Amino acid sequence: MARGFGIQGGIIGVAAAAVVALAAGGALIFSGSGTDSSAAENAKQPKQAPRVVPVDPSLVHASDRPGRSLNITIDDGPDPVWTPKVLQVLKEQNVKAVFCMIGPQAKAHPDLVKQVVAAGHKLCDHTISHDTGMDHKSQSYQSQQILDAQKMIEDAAGGAKAEYYRAPGGAFTPYSRKLAADRGMRPLGWNVDSKDFEGGSVETIEATVRGEIPNGPTVLFHDGGGDRSRTVESLERLLPWMKQQGYGFGFPKR
Repeated sequence: MARGFGIQGGIIGVAAAAVVALAAGGALIFSGSGTDSSAAENAKQPKQAPRVVPVDPSLVHASDRPGRSLNITIDDGPDPVWTPKVLQVLKEQNVKAVFCMIGPQAKAHPDLVKQVVAAGHKLCDHTISHDTGMDHKSQSYQSQQILDAQKMIEDAAGGAKAEYYRAPGGAFTPYSRKLAADRGMRPLGWNVDSKDFEGGSVETIEATVRGEIPNGPTVLFHDGGGDRSRTVESLERLLPWMKQQGYGFGFPKR
């Protein structure tokens, strides 16, 4: 689960930083094939509290579509149960998204990676093990997490490139941003955190997204790491609502 770029008008308040300083939580590690058993195991892992970090110009947020536009991003897959359901909702609503994939999940499910690409969506490197503390690890560790995942995702895609890099939990470093950029991947933050990983109701997820939409265009959901039935239902409700509010859908600027 990637969490943590609450941005209001491009300014992060000191009070928000103070809240973050008090936040606690363990690093969540994703591995395995994404089967029901692995999803159940992932769901048992401790959840990382959201982080709020200062706006960084190297973390892309703006949409490449002019006017009133949103970027939908989907993290932690691909998952054999939930990714096809998310893809179906996106297809029905004619919305394209960025899928931020865990390397071993992509390697285990190349058919799903290819389906994502064939449907016109874009790929994002979300590391090997989703270590939300990787910003406190060595550069060699960060490099292994990013570059090995990139290879797994691109190999599974059969030629399509990972165009973005999203650090787990917002655990970016100057080194990881530069490394990703040097490998052709734009560091990708987010503005709207659906908090769909927290286990709240569909109504709670909807209210969270509607309340945070003024923060900026890039919206974060998940298709992996556990039961995502609430995410699927939330997307079924929120995407039409977004259109009713006059939003279109694009990709984060590169």
